[in-house]
Amino acid sequence: MLIVQKFGGSSVANAERVRHVAGIIADTYAEGHDVVVVLSAQGDTTDELIEKAKEINPKPSKREMDVLLSTGEQQSVALMSMALEAIGLPVVSLTGWQIGMETNATYGAARIIRVSTERLRRELDKRRIVIVAGFQGVDRNEDITTLGRGGSDTTAVAIAAVLHADKCQIYTDVEGVYTADPRKVPNARKLDEITYDEMLELASLGAQVLMNRSVELAKRYGVVIEVLSSYVRKSGTKVKEVAKKMEEMKISGIAKDNDVARLVVVGVPDEPGMAFRVFNAMARAKINVDIILQSYGKAGTNDISFTVPITDAEAAAAALNDIQEAIGFDHVNVDTNVCKVSIVGAGMMSASGIAALMFEALYDAKINIQMISTSEIKVSVLIDKAYADQAVQAIHNRFFG
Repeated sequence: MLIVQKFGGSSVANAERVRHVAGIIADTYAEGHDVVVVLSAQGDTTDELIEKAKEINPKPSKREMDVLLSTGEQQSVALMSMALEAIGLPVVSLTGWQIGMETNATYGAARIIRVSTERLRRELDKRRIVIVAGFQGVDRNEDITTLGRGGSDTTAVAIAAVLHADKCQIYTDVEGVYTADPRKVPNARKLDEITYDEMLELASLGAQVLMNRSVELAKRYGVVIEVLSSYVRKSGTKVKEVAKKMEEMKISGIAKDNDVARLVVVGVPDEPGMAFRVFNAMARAKINVDIILQSYGKAGTNDISFTVPITDAEAAAAALNDIQEAIGFDHVNVDTNVCKVSIVGAGMMSASGIAALMFEALYDAKINIQMISTSEIKVSVLIDKAYADQAVQAIHNRFFG
């Protein structure tokens, strides 16, 4: 079998952890498998590199930041190769450009165009363990690029896809995908399987086990992902097209996202085209909008509320203020003390009353709902950030006991 394994920064944070992961890789290799390993930078290395850059230049170019940040993963793969060499295993470490990871030129958030298999196949044919630096590639000018948040997960899935790997294992600091964050909800349950669509929703709604780009890629190329712990030797959670579930499980998980802001455009004239002009301003500013609510304001006006990533709140307000005179609305309110809590599950499509159960749980916990958004497999609510953990626990108790 050909197995791709990815280990995150916390899994290789220090010498002890590197040796432990080397043991996992060695055991996989000893079973007769071909092994490609993708690594993230150790621990807080990326954050430390960002701080170092700020000491030199508060506003460095994105190109040079990519050159700098890519060194974190290169350290990891070299150290892991040394650990495997120390126990007598054949191994080679490779950077993104060495495996032919070609991307576009969007520094800091590059998209993968193609991955060459030639070097990878050549090393595997020599029965070497191949250790690949995640998170990075090169553009057509051979400039180093980075893939953005969760880039190492994306690297692993892309390699698994082009090599037609039998397994793509994502090792992390939890034992799989849970019905809620087990660090916050003690009675959270580990799922044996979850569908791509459910995992995509959970990832986009704040669950941090997998990044949505890697799940999108896995779904497109039919790569089955297994999420499991690098700390405990146990089976994890498989992410796949069709997942087996107990009949009574209508939802698969609960996620929260604290990094949202609510904007209210107050006093928008009640005329055709006003909503278009508001959201066209967001589109021009390249700001993603999520939950939207329009309500009656003062006579002849509406109030338009919507949520954006908290990092975009200031830019969103500025874009709206730029069109205030043209539209004629009163003002913009920005609230960053909000949280989005969501339930996700394919079972919702065939079951009624799921949203009502969620709302009842929040009512019993005396938590006020500010906004609501629904789709076929999710229900999201906006609440006061102070009640985020309490809300997740209350909803989890209602659905899972």
